[in-house]
Amino acid sequence: MIKAVDVVDVRFPTSASLDGSDAMNPDPDYSAAYVVLRAEDGFEGHGFTFTIGRGNEVCCAAIEALSDLVIGRDASDLGEFYRRLTHDSQFRWLGPEKGVMHLAAAALLNAAWDLAARRAGLPMWKYLSGLSPERIVDCIDWRYMTDALGPEEALDLLRAAEPGKAERIAEIEREGYPAYTTSPGWLGYSDEKVVRLARRAVAEGYRQIKLKVGDDLDDDRRRFAAARAAVGPDVRIAVDANQRWDVDRAVEWTAALAEFDPWWIEEPTSPDDVLGHAAIRRRVAPIKVATGEHCHNRVMFKQLLQAEAVDFLQLDAARVAGVNENLAILLLAKKFDVPVCPHAGGVGLCELVGHLSMFDYTSVSTSMEDRVIEYVDHLHEHFVEPTVIENGRYKAPVLPGFSAEMRPDSIRRYTYPNGPEWSENR
Repeated sequence: MIKAVDVVDVRFPTSASLDGSDAMNPDPDYSAAYVVLRAEDGFEGHGFTFTIGRGNEVCCAAIEALSDLVIGRDASDLGEFYRRLTHDSQFRWLGPEKGVMHLAAAALLNAAWDLAARRAGLPMWKYLSGLSPERIVDCIDWRYMTDALGPEEALDLLRAAEPGKAERIAEIEREGYPAYTTSPGWLGYSDEKVVRLARRAVAEGYRQIKLKVGDDLDDDRRRFAAARAAVGPDVRIAVDANQRWDVDRAVEWTAALAEFDPWWIEEPTSPDDVLGHAAIRRRVAPIKVATGEHCHNRVMFKQLLQAEAVDFLQLDAARVAGVNENLAILLLAKKFDVPVCPHAGGVGLCELVGHLSMFDYTSVSTSMEDRVIEYVDHLHEHFVEPTVIENGRYKAPVLPGFSAEMRPDSIRRYTYPNGPEWSENR
């Protein structure tokens, strides 16, 4: 039984160093609407949703509003817990299943899954890997899904992945999961910094990096040329426009970068424009298209896959309604044979998505081919179990839970607006 819900507005002043800067978001302050579920048996569940500063207080208010559906209720049935938060008729009017209310649901649902994994004494990826196919299917909301994938077919996919699961779990524990890094590519960085960080990434074992593009074509060509010269022809370089362009502009700009061999173009247009992404994909081939970090629910992912609009699906651990909805998205990607390469460019997102990709490998896709998890090298020190990268790969988390718990001193210092980082230094 949940006896209390704590909500905290936590913000980090990343705009001061331009970490996270891109063509649409030049001055982000990476932030978390952070929640702790406190259960009567003494266990806690930690979760959050990610924003980039202003508006984080709106997410916190939405979490507090949804908390009335949680306090005094059992959280052990995670399918029912999901439906309680997303099916409420009056809250649903504010979405449905998108926007601030869905972000708030993500924070609470991720905290509920963290609570469940802690009670089981397992890291989230391993907890998920141990669930039966029937239990996983019961956690998913199948509304609006069955024209693409229904529960019986999902059961077949999960059952087909059962053989060899123990060996894949052991492989994850031994070798981890491939990563790529965005750390060299923030738009506000100088050319010298891009080159230095790109070389460092290759030396650290990464075989893919990512550059932000979309503000000025001449600048993009110069930075891309410098990065390509720094890493050589065999390292993949993805580019990310962060929704900056119309369809025709996206095609023209991508063509202008083609000589530097971009691996994918990410978010080339509005994240809601399914047909626009499909058109871009057809017109820029063989350069690939990736998107998903701003898709607000499983229905949009379904449409992107049905329209053959993406080569890589980029789910986000805290944009859709938590683990439940991401289970549906992973199964959709398996059905349509599209690799999942999660978005993790934000505070705490690396900590979360590693669990989802590791579960995807053990229990859904059973493949790592062309699959990588984004890694951004900042703010990990604020978490009890920070992401660890070795030789360009995510190491498997070992502590019970979802790796979402922030350190108490970090919460105190960066609480907005009264934490010392904000009250004393801004």
